[in-house]
Amino acid sequence: MSKQADTNSPDRLNRIVEGTSIEGDIKSDSNIRIDGRLKGTITTKGRLVIGPSGSIEGEIHCENADVEGSFVGKIAVNQLLSLKSTAKLSGDIITNKLAIEPGASFSGTCSMGGLIKDMKIADTQKKENVLVSEKTA
Repeated sequence: MSKQADTNSPDRLNRIVEGTSIEGDIKSDSNIRIDGRLKGTITTKGRLVIGPSGSIEGEIHCENADVEGSFVGKIAVNQLLSLKSTAKLSGDIITNKLAIEPGASFSGTCSMGGLIKDMKIADTQKKENVLVSEKTA
């Protein structure tokens, strides 16, 4: 009987190294570390690490995340989002647990205790509110 590989295992790590720029969407079943630049959506069933030189602009869906670099957009984390002292985050957060080290910068909204599906519900409600306000204007 074979054992299924653990998605959080360090030997199952995808890396986008410094000096690499990607525009588009990334989906992964295992951990991923971003030390380069990504503009788009990243979805992983494992841990996402944005290294000190890493930056992401877009949307993130993951199980756990450590942010040391910069992020602009929407992030949904099923378990723990950890903002390290060098983190710069601007946008919307949905997470179960949040840890913020002294020195980290955060600007935006935060909803705790939610799951990734809550972000999609919130997006739908925002779009409906915009449509209603446009009709009344």
